Amino acid sequence: MNLWPAIDVRDGRCVRLVQGDFDRETIYGDPIEVAQAYVLAGAERLHVVDLDAAMTGLPVNREVIGEIAGRAGVPIQVGGGVRDEASAEALFSLGVARVVLGTAVVREPALLGRLAARWPGQVIAGLDYRRNGAGVPEVSVQGWTQASGRTLADVLARFKELDLAAVVVTDIARDGTGNGPDVSGLVSVLGWAEQPVIASGGVATARDLQRLAGLDVDGRRLDGAIVGRALLSGDLALADALAACLPRGPGSGS
Repeated sequence: MNLWPAIDVRDGRCVRLVQGDFDRETIYGDPIEVAQAYVLAGAERLHVVDLDAAMTGLPVNREVIGEIAGRAGVPIQVGGGVRDEASAEALFSLGVARVVLGTAVVREPALLGRLAARWPGQVIAGLDYRRNGAGVPEVSVQGWTQASGRTLADVLARFKELDLAAVVVTDIARDGTGNGPDVSGLVSVLGWAEQPVIASGGVATARDLQRLAGLDVDGRRLDGAIVGRALLSGDLALADALAACLPRGPGSGS
């Protein structure tokens, strides 16, 4: 399972939100320096989100993202505000390896198909969800601020045939909380999705990552896990996180 250290950018700074709430923000400094520190510590890939663009669609942090892509020396995937072909093209021109579509996956599903056809294996569907009153995972959009009214299972079913790099699923209620990942929800996603699945939200410890790395649904396993606050705060060392993602043999998911 691949580890994707997360760098969320807002107003040019590296930040983390709690449950997607922009009023519950912790600042962790210069995102370019954070990216370089991760790579020097052994990170082999990075997950970057432009929070301002996710909210407004305006790419105000694109220069910062370009600096990260240019200096990192490892593949980076970027999400936030990718709502048209020009936005994706601009990010690819900066050296970004993969782009993540969020709101557009629900609001304009045809766009996902066009981008996947133009950049096969380089486009990711980012699906952020909250459980509704019935406990069913429901996709949220517009920087996690609006419910889409569509279930996670339904949205995943709509693009089963597309040549996507992966789908990233984020449990908003757990994101930034350190309360552990939504293991039962991820088991369901592994059964619903055709593409590789990357888990996001709630990872706090090496044990959390070991559980994710050990998940197996009819031979399907998670392709990766995104970790943000735990690494930024220092509560989880990058070396320990990387080690936890390695295969551990039978029973590792128990």
